[in-house]
Amino acid sequence: MARLANKTALVTGGTTGIGFETSKQFLQEGARVMITGQNEARLASAVKELGQNVIPVRADVRSLADLDVLATDVGEEFGSLDILFANAGIGYFAPVEQVNEAFYDNQFDINVKGVFFTVQKLVGLLNKGASVILNASAAHEKGAATGSIYFATKAAVRSFARSLAAELGPRQIRVNALSPGVVRTAFQGKLDLPQEAVDGFVNYVTQVTPLAREGRPEEIAKAAVFLASDEASYMTAADLVVDGGYMNV
Repeated sequence: MARLANKTALVTGGTTGIGFETSKQFLQEGARVMITGQNEARLASAVKELGQNVIPVRADVRSLADLDVLATDVGEEFGSLDILFANAGIGYFAPVEQVNEAFYDNQFDINVKGVFFTVQKLVGLLNKGASVILNASAAHEKGAATGSIYFATKAAVRSFARSLAAELGPRQIRVNALSPGVVRTAFQGKLDLPQEAVDGFVNYVTQVTPLAREGRPEEIAKAAVFLASDEASYMTAADLVVDGGYMNV
């Protein structure tokens, strides 16, 4: 039997990369899936590839009004929710002298505020036994020149998993972080770096990673399926690191 049969799932940032691949695998495992994205064209493209069983919603996780509408849509379409994958995120790098308020606020608004309020707005729809997955990063215990803001946002997400797990545990709702390593997706194109700088960063990380390669979106998605499934029924407040060993050596 499919591991997510008859379950309902929401994936924010589900139009590309890890979010898209996870949505695909959720569908393959029997879930009914809703995805969000900011770009209507990417939403339409994702739905075309994923098929008719996916429900697209245009939503910006920085906007509490959009999240209110999203919660209404989930309630109307699903009634309740078994799986919430708060996946939407961005990352930009800059030397400390070049970080301005807008640069700081944009990353914290999407990666931290967006994650927290996504959970807050949907928590009333979560079923007993539901799984909440927060997309953190293997960067949350690391440091890197020019990465101070991005890395700090992911440390905050990891912290959310601990406290939200403690708060929602009495309701039998599990909250875990999922921390990917370097995975080649459209995300790298959002780093606001020249391509040679992106390649240099990726090459450096892979050189110090025991498996000596980048991850693939489908490898991260398999971990998300596990956390979403009943196979992980006794896991909460954990951080499932899928990074080829980068964070732990």
